[in-house]
Amino acid sequence: MEIREFQDWLENWDRERGWDRVLVVHTLAHATEELGEVARAILRCDGYKPARSNAAIKAELSEELADLLVFLFKIAYQCGIDVEESLCNAQTKVDARFPDTITANEEVEAYLQKQQKTLTKLTTNGRK
Repeated sequence: MEIREFQDWLENWDRERGWDRVLVVHTLAHATEELGEVARAILRCDGYKPARSNAAIKAELSEELADLLVFLFKIAYQCGIDVEESLCNAQTKVDARFPDTITANEEVEAYLQKQQKTLTKLTTNGRK
């Protein structure tokens, strides 16, 4: 399914049920709730929260991301935004912002080194 096709399907599906009349601020509240569920699933992925299995974590994250995307697509159509066009514009923007892959990889390495220092400090603090 194409992005624009999904957005059109969702708008029509909502319209048939009368849900296209929901205020965008309420759609945003639902999207925020779904984002919290994505965050919970990611905490399970990272081992911060208990999880049943890797397959269960992946299934939960997949479901929650899809739920969040539905509400983001709904916000877009409620505001007259074409998601496919927006994503094309975003791609152009990030390509222009980070054209050099060598520099980008160097920045990631610096970030990872900083994170490692922070983790080392946290795990050795007070344990000498």
